[in-house]
Amino acid sequence: MIKNEEYVGEVISLGTEGEGIIRTDDGIAFVPFCLPEERVSFKALKVSGPAVYGKLTEMHTLSPHRTIPECPVFEKCGGCQLQHSDYELQLEFKKNIVQNCLKKIGGIEFDVSPTVPSAKQYGYRNKLALPVGVDQFGNNVVGFYAPRSHRIVPISYCALQMEWSKTLIAALLRFMDEAQLKGYDEVDRSGQIRQLVAREIGGKLLITVVSVHRTDLAPLAEILKKSFKNFTLLNNVNASHGNVIFGKEWHICYGEGYFTATEDGIKYKAGANTFVQVNDEIRSVLYRAVIDACRDEDAVAVDLYSGGGMLTAMLANACRAAHGVEIVPQAVACADELKKLNGLRDKMFNICGSVEEKLEEVFARTAGYKRVVVCDPPRKGMERSVVKAISRCGADKVVLVSCSPATLARDLGLLLGTLTEVDGQIIKTPDYSAESAPSPYIIQSITPFDMFPQTKHVETLVLLSKKSRTI
Repeated sequence: MIKNEEYVGEVISLGTEGEGIIRTDDGIAFVPFCLPEERVSFKALKVSGPAVYGKLTEMHTLSPHRTIPECPVFEKCGGCQLQHSDYELQLEFKKNIVQNCLKKIGGIEFDVSPTVPSAKQYGYRNKLALPVGVDQFGNNVVGFYAPRSHRIVPISYCALQMEWSKTLIAALLRFMDEAQLKGYDEVDRSGQIRQLVAREIGGKLLITVVSVHRTDLAPLAEILKKSFKNFTLLNNVNASHGNVIFGKEWHICYGEGYFTATEDGIKYKAGANTFVQVNDEIRSVLYRAVIDACRDEDAVAVDLYSGGGMLTAMLANACRAAHGVEIVPQAVACADELKKLNGLRDKMFNICGSVEEKLEEVFARTAGYKRVVVCDPPRKGMERSVVKAISRCGADKVVLVSCSPATLARDLGLLLGTLTEVDGQIIKTPDYSAESAPSPYIIQSITPFDMFPQTKHVETLVLLSKKSRTI
């Protein structure tokens, strides 16, 4: 195919980014915003060998799964990929993505369970994080970055966010106008206000305005009081030139700067930096599934990449004891505070250090007990050393949580033996069979959870057991 030429084809499936896949006589095209069974025209924007990345130009036939997006800037904003699809197809797409990644990347053949749906397909996000800038006319704008760019697509609300987002965005823009403040320009580094970040915790709002210099937000607090009863307002100062949202300097402008909340019986303090999954309902369903898989009064749970300790505390209540391993000191300090708040002195143990090193220490310390390992790594997945440590630790059960099907497939393949590392390269294991593989574990279940409706993203829960035991 030739760049900038227009072609016609039929969409046969969806790719990992939610784009339509079209096979032609000359190769394969990836075209966003079209669905299987649709015949479309597309323009070739980029040609890389037999692969073409195109732009949808005309619809000739429509899929029965096509819907009307609720967001007026869908296709322009980089936040969503699937608002043009009904929810039935979205759930099937996410199951297929997990299953295909496991097979193609990990060499794993397993029947993945249906995706656990979200009760809310819109208005489910409890967190808002929006860049603030100026448009070509110098007007302040709040929005999302367009795909593969730092150009802000202005919005007045986001369909995935809770109702308060619209009021909050309008309040910030009014405050900036009255205070004669400008949004940040990444090109010439002018302007004062960089980001608007907010999270709802138990019906209360944690609001942060990120600025280049310390900013008086008292007038904004007065505006917010007219619409919100329970909120706290912070000013974060970030004068860096990078893409990190928060700087190191914080100022409380209204309220206490944090809220106390309860999650499945665990009390915790939530601040602007506290990590909480964005979908309250699916988070609870997922955590309950993890706890149910681990529940055993005679077992010791080991929570790897434990962060602020929320899941570790839940495991402590479900098991004989729980040990959380986390390398970030600030997160471990939060976990220690959580431990005190919930009276888990003799059941919850927070350890600061690398996962691969501390895992062996914990297992040596808990010799003689049944052990279950829970591992919820960042999007990049586990380090190879962590995979090896889990493989040889002798845990009775292993529970994996992942937000990336690709890195999950790689890590699970290495853990089960379908993949082998040779001279730093990962390859599929020749003549692999589950019976002869050196791995002590087998898969009991793989379940996707739709934490992020309308997007390509999916959370996945994997339950493993020893070959000689059932989970």
